[in-house]
Order: sequence, then structure tokens, then C-alpha cells
Amino acid sequence: MVAGSATAVCRVEEIPPGEGRAFAVAGEQVAVFRLRTGVLRAVSAVCPHRGGPIADGQTDAQVVVCPLHAHVFDLATGACRTGQPPLRTFPVAEADGWVLVGGG
Repeated sequence: MVAGSATAVCRVEEIPPGEGRAFAVAGEQVAVFRLRTGVLRAVSAVCPHRGGPIADGQTDAQVVVCPLHAHVFDLATGACRTGQPPLRTFPVAEADGWVLVGGG
């Protein structure tokens, strides 16, 4: 489902609070996180260090930790706090119960 230039990837309730899920969006793997506060964040789903699955990482209110080598990435900016290249960030929103990714 595409809404404007954003892609609906799932229903909000399909991502439990505090967890992430990976989706293909316009040919890219995107990790979408639903923080415990309800805020949605979307970043590249592949760690630039060794290709770790970012959506499987542990999160708090600000960061995700790559499950392979514990690199820490800011979920709002994509910046790495442990010396690796940043993750790409994506616009993400909720509309009518759907998680929408992209659309600038």
C-alpha cells in the first residue's frame, strides 16, 4: 500500500512497543522501531560495520544497539556513537493505524 509517496509497511500494532521490524521500502531494507513512548523511528536495517540486523537490536528512548558487535546508533539522526558510519534515517509516521515510511 502506498499513500502519496510514503509506503504503508504494516499496522502499528504489528510492531510491539520497544521492538523493531525490517521492511523492504523502495528497494531498501528499513528498520522501523516503535519506542515504548509510542514514537516511531526508521533507519537503515543493515549495520554499516558488518551487516548486522539493526531491527533485532536492543533499543531505549534514543538509540539502537546492533546485535552483532554492539555499535550504538542514534534513532533520530542515525549517527553512530561508537565510531562507525551513520545509518540512513527515513521519514516515518502513523496514519489511520498504518506505519508509513518515506515520503520526505
